[in-house]
Amino acid sequence: MKILFTRSIQSPLLKLIPEDYEVVMWPEENRVMPKEALLKEVADADAIFTNVTDQLDSEFFEHAKKLKIVSTMAVGFDNIDIKEATKRGIPVGHTPDVLSEAVAELALMLMLACARRVGESMQFIKDNKWESWGPFLFAGQKISGAKLGIIGMGRIGKILAKQAKALNMEVIYTNRRPNPKIEDELNVEYRNLEALLNESDYVVMLAPASAETYHMMGYGQFSQMKPTSIFVNVSRGSTVDEEGLYKILSENKIFAAGLDVFEVEPIRHNHPLLTLDNVIAVPHIGSATKETRDKMVEIAVINILKGLQGECLLHTVNEEVYK
Repeated sequence: MKILFTRSIQSPLLKLIPEDYEVVMWPEENRVMPKEALLKEVADADAIFTNVTDQLDSEFFEHAKKLKIVSTMAVGFDNIDIKEATKRGIPVGHTPDVLSEAVAELALMLMLACARRVGESMQFIKDNKWESWGPFLFAGQKISGAKLGIIGMGRIGKILAKQAKALNMEVIYTNRRPNPKIEDELNVEYRNLEALLNESDYVVMLAPASAETYHMMGYGQFSQMKPTSIFVNVSRGSTVDEEGLYKILSENKIFAAGLDVFEVEPIRHNHPLLTLDNVIAVPHIGSATKETRDKMVEIAVINILKGLQGECLLHTVNEEVYK
């Protein structure tokens, strides 16, 4: 059995793989496996350990003649042609649940960093501009008593809501439809998107990537936010029209934005959003705690082993392949 890893994974958890299995691993940890190499190596692979940066499209599956299991070290799977995998009877495994706390913590960190202008004030010191304390030097926004609006109240949203409540924040949310059970459990209130944007001091995007959520936040939506409000995106870059976000921020019509994800990744240093002082950007590190990433590797490897043995995966995206 041949298992293809599209990134270098150095983990003792790889010892779970039987010694008689062939492991082929792209030697780079922080660089995407070129498509030419990917298509060549997957031609005789029985399984693939992949991630959000690999495009597993119809061309990929055409080359993957022996493939029995796709396992992604991620929750999202919008980079994988699920219909094509299902048509070929290939289960697609992913790693939900384990990263929810880490992503919620990053969202909260970005909220706080934007609110207290951490990026600007750090750069102020590095540029040797700090000459004296000032009464309103880098005065920002408060968290306690503010209102948080969550777009997409799933696993991560529920954890973020609990964290926000601990900081004495009021929490509202929007979903495809209201969820009375969550409202009772967390003491949160449902709003449609327009009302949420009008009311919130902080707006956190947690909606998954889909045709329905593509550019759901554009200039028109940002214009409905308060001038003192802060926008945070830790979901997928495709949910935001970056030109609209840049325009609203450059006009100072919202206070700041904290971004972990971008429409095209990796984002380049000359991207317009990075020219703005009121943007804090980090390189898609939502789940990047050692404990979380180790658990994601473990689940992804177990999914592969189960798939190769003809068993149901721990977490399967396309469960219809079992019917």
